[in-house]
Amino acid sequence: MKKIVIAPDSFKGNLTSLEVAVCIEKGIRRVLPDVTCVRVPVADGGEGTVQSLIDAVGGKLVRKRVKGPAGQAVTAGYGWLQGKKTAVIEMAEASGLPLVEGRSKNPLKTTTYGTGQLMVDALDRGAEKIIIGIGGSATNDGGVGMAQALGVRFLGTNGREIKMPGCGGMLARIQSIDASGLDARVSTTEILVACDVENPLYGKKGAAHVFGPQKGATPKMVAVLDANLKHLGRLIRRDLKKNVVRMPGAGAAGGLGAGLFAFAGATLKSGVDIVLKTIELDKYLKGADLVITGEGRVDFQTAFGKTPSGVAKAAKKQRVPVVAIGGALSDDAHNVYDHGIDGIASAAAKDMLLEEALRDARPHLENVAERVIRMILIGKKMAEKNYRRKARRKSAKLQ
Repeated sequence: MKKIVIAPDSFKGNLTSLEVAVCIEKGIRRVLPDVTCVRVPVADGGEGTVQSLIDAVGGKLVRKRVKGPAGQAVTAGYGWLQGKKTAVIEMAEASGLPLVEGRSKNPLKTTTYGTGQLMVDALDRGAEKIIIGIGGSATNDGGVGMAQALGVRFLGTNGREIKMPGCGGMLARIQSIDASGLDARVSTTEILVACDVENPLYGKKGAAHVFGPQKGATPKMVAVLDANLKHLGRLIRRDLKKNVVRMPGAGAAGGLGAGLFAFAGATLKSGVDIVLKTIELDKYLKGADLVITGEGRVDFQTAFGKTPSGVAKAAKKQRVPVVAIGGALSDDAHNVYDHGIDGIASAAAKDMLLEEALRDARPHLENVAERVIRMILIGKKMAEKNYRRKARRKSAKLQ
């Protein structure tokens, strides 16, 4: 082997994707000290995406004071990829569940206004593209708060603007939408939303019913939130001529998926596809003999929208074999073989407590990478031996 591409996701709450890649490379070099290793940190649009893209493409973390989900001031960070004039925002930084606790955990009152403020700051920096990951929200406002920060006005009785930040409980007060004040730069900026859920805006599979309870909604609150999102959807169709009611992904992040599409003209796409295109993984795969990817736990869900499946899909186009390393493997992990992943391996070589696995993650990753390469080389030797045997038989028949 001459070239190995190392393209893992982060091991959530433990190691960044770059740190994982560094450990894997160390293990590889125990066996193949002269091989070319190309480290490509990857993510799927969720937690860790900002850091992965900064590490992969080059950039910096920008910090901004914004309005948090409960109205409090918070410091939120986002990635700025200078060479690409691209901002990478994780909405949870400004409007996420970790920012609310106790009585503040109330989706009737939480807002995405801070997420909109991050978007404005990115536009002020000259962003030509904004990538937004919308996982982990504390909100259910249909993106109304975000839209307000961008200049959209929501009018109530007698055409008066509703001044309070948009939140799930105030949507019923909106009688019309005035988008004439929308920041003009939005229309000339490509906005991509990393969204891997297909929930509609409202209904039994909608934002309030599926995600509301984890944000603190009682059954009574869920009913109110659901009705309010339905009302908002109808207003968007009437005033903005956009139909978000049954749009797949509209219910993501408490309806922020719908809001970003309706108010900012955003496109919802698979998170890992957005990331892989941004880091230009295809160019790194050229001439590679092997790709090693991975994530904290490899299971059947790995095959659907997760980093290893996205990497495998790209690798297959160039006929490069793929091995996925997990901090752990589930019993159903073997099902990923049907989705482009050729081999799997666990960093845990023995039964251990989670605390031990996390504490010693680096040496475990180095060791499993070494094991993977040694097994591949054994297979290569067996294939070469079989080839020589067949060649001798063929030669003997010709004599």
